[in-house]
Amino acid sequence: MPRGITPRLNICHMYPDLLNLYGDRGNIMAYRMRCLWREIEVAIHQVNIGDSVDFDRMDFIFLGGGSDREQSLMAADLAEKAGALEQAIEGGVPVLAICGGYQLLGKYYKTLTGDIIPGLGILDLYTDGGETRLIGNVAVEVELGGIRQTITGFENHSGRTCLGKLDPLGKVMAGHGNNGRDGMEGARYKNVICSYLHGPLLPKNPFVTDYLIACAVKRKWSIPLKPLDDSIEMSANSVMLKRLLGP
Repeated sequence: MPRGITPRLNICHMYPDLLNLYGDRGNIMAYRMRCLWREIEVAIHQVNIGDSVDFDRMDFIFLGGGSDREQSLMAADLAEKAGALEQAIEGGVPVLAICGGYQLLGKYYKTLTGDIIPGLGILDLYTDGGETRLIGNVAVEVELGGIRQTITGFENHSGRTCLGKLDPLGKVMAGHGNNGRDGMEGARYKNVICSYLHGPLLPKNPFVTDYLIACAVKRKWSIPLKPLDDSIEMSANSVMLKRLLGP
């Protein structure tokens, strides 16, 4: 990067008023602060129903979680943006999709009554509604950038997601994960991370946040990320892991 130029990342926050279950907005806050602490400027672009967006200008895209009703409200609008979003994903733009946002990147969500909420079909996955909700704290063993860690979060979903030709985000050590059956949580594709973990995910797991920031930085500049003091976050994470997994 030329001397004197301050690095700047553009964050695309999709449907912030509709997709914000269980503090998902905190993922944007954590991403932004960990950039600012490294003297990387951040511009947040909120995209609501009817807004246009140029995904080519974005360095990180976030889709949060929402109820079935909220997903239905914005599914048609998001479908109009599907081609451009898929192009950005194929081009390596980092994406974090939580719960409802995760489901919408797949083929469809089928409710208990048989109604179909069409997905974007960008990722090879589908979701069926379940009669009971999968609720509670979760621990998941993940590997990102060649580093393996156990992350924590909170899940509350009735959808049972099944992956096709996709890698999961990680292996469930405690909790339910994608469907409560196969022991897997979330999905990975290129620089896309999908997960059912609310809580929100990124403030609890700076390891994941830094991976997404590093993916964005790598696409624009050849600068390493400065290390940060994560002792408080890791201490909180350790307490939850002991509660879920034992000493």
